[in-house]
Amino acid sequence: MNGAVTQKTRNAVEPTTAHSSRAEPATGGVDPAGRGLALLGDSILAASVRVPYRLYRGPNVCSHDASVPEETPVALSFNGTTHAVMMATPSHLADFAVGFSLAEGIIESPADIEDIGIVVHETGIELRMWLRGARASVFGERQRRLAGPTGCGLCGIESLADAVPPIRRVPDGITITPKLISAALASIEPMQHLYQETRAVHAAGFFLPDGDLVSVREDIGRHNALDKLIGDLACRRISGATGFVVLTSRISIEMVHKTATLGASIIVAMSAPSALALRAARQAGMTLVAVARHDGFEVFTGAHRIGA
Repeated sequence: MNGAVTQKTRNAVEPTTAHSSRAEPATGGVDPAGRGLALLGDSILAASVRVPYRLYRGPNVCSHDASVPEETPVALSFNGTTHAVMMATPSHLADFAVGFSLAEGIIESPADIEDIGIVVHETGIELRMWLRGARASVFGERQRRLAGPTGCGLCGIESLADAVPPIRRVPDGITITPKLISAALASIEPMQHLYQETRAVHAAGFFLPDGDLVSVREDIGRHNALDKLIGDLACRRISGATGFVVLTSRISIEMVHKTATLGASIIVAMSAPSALALRAARQAGMTLVAVARHDGFEVFTGAHRIGA
């Protein structure tokens, strides 16, 4: 395509060097987009931009400017076939590519991806992934099954039953305390750099039982933030069973499924869950903590993992 800019990432199967689980939370992992920057056309598209606005407060009116998050179409393609187009924040794109692929069941590990390339067009960003032999065959067969016409708005699935697929059981995992949950909420807040700028994005973080914040990812889409977190942890070979997930958003069934894919047995959210998310969490054997605040929270499933 004319005007496209191709950015080559490092080989996706090459993990980061030997690491401690206490790696830098905000900057660890793969980031081919330049830590929050991506080329778009002839300009630089940052994760946020400054815009002017008029502030009205009672009888007073004055001019201000504010940061707002960027939102751009991101197409994910596998072996030359576009699988999905998501609206996302253009940062941590390799993490997004790997995490999305894992959460969707397209790959089983980052090693299934031979290469990732980022192609920046005038209208958006394309993440081109090339799958290795066996996974390429599985993906090709999956695409052939979906090649027929569809009569509903649930694209990418073969039946309504596929909209709520079986969820994997999570391991016994860890136990945490109310004090740890409160500390995690306090720890993740200052690491939400884009949120502090814009007040308009979601975050997903991963904590160890000692309270260490291993990774945090932000995006205008809550699903994307969790995908980026999953991708970062997978590329760094950090097991989800070793810690718990904290979300600044509500918990939908997709968020429960993604957390189960990660292998984490505890999910903590600042907002409320849906009824379907609760049913999925019970089925997975997951501990679901919601409406989490510094002074308390609500445990809907798996209360045995919350200690004194």
